[in-house]
Amino acid sequence: MASVASSTALISSTRVSPAKSSLPSPSSLSFLRTISSPLRSGFALRSSLSFCSRRSFAVKAQADDLPLVGNKAPDFEAEAVFDQEFIKVKLSEYIGKKYVILFFYPLDFTFVCPTEITAFSDRYAEFEKLNTEVLGVSVDSVFSHLAWVQTDRQSGGLGDLNYPLVSDVTKSISKSFGVLIHDQGIALRGLFIIDKEGVIQHSTINNLGIGRSVDETMRTLQALQYIQENPDEVCPAGWQPGEKSMKPDPKLSKEYFSAI
Repeated sequence: MASVASSTALISSTRVSPAKSSLPSPSSLSFLRTISSPLRSGFALRSSLSFCSRRSFAVKAQADDLPLVGNKAPDFEAEAVFDQEFIKVKLSEYIGKKYVILFFYPLDFTFVCPTEITAFSDRYAEFEKLNTEVLGVSVDSVFSHLAWVQTDRQSGGLGDLNYPLVSDVTKSISKSFGVLIHDQGIALRGLFIIDKEGVIQHSTINNLGIGRSVDETMRTLQALQYIQENPDEVCPAGWQPGEKSMKPDPKLSKEYFSAI
């Protein structure tokens, strides 16, 4: 923007005399060179930034845009229920140790929610093999969580779970992750995949009546781990472990497209 502003200032402050011949005067050539120089610099800068973005394939959001993908996940410490006991959960304690699947749901003792919560619990061993912790969050109290866990599934409860249910009674966690419906005081169905560095690498937010897919969450987690282990590759649509990945290069990517 500074280059454009500089050019604009030069244009507005320079008076162009009527041409006396068809050939440009030395002063006008100098003027054109003055304008074109910052424009060329701006173009070079944009080209450089474009090249860098193509090579890094990582979005770096601004700190005031949290919790956009590419930013550090907002930290929190809260009470939770696990193994029918009250525990403390602090998100930042997983940094350097595990990936985290953090999902929000509206309320305990509802209808879509138990189908999601139990589905993640039933697949917990698969997430564990991928060095990943699962955390469920709602605005209910730990007492409500405990009562729901102590209710069997046939009666609309959860039964024992393989991961903690976090209590967000202050609604601060839901707000910091951008999923709080303020006028209702409950959270949308937000799901975030956080890597071992504490950075949000994936997010989805469903409205209240739409349940989420454990299969797709698992696939996305596997794709994330693959590209972090293979930074010179990217995963195309629907990629599954064992399938062909893609080289992020105009020429090298043809190897992938030619095999389709």
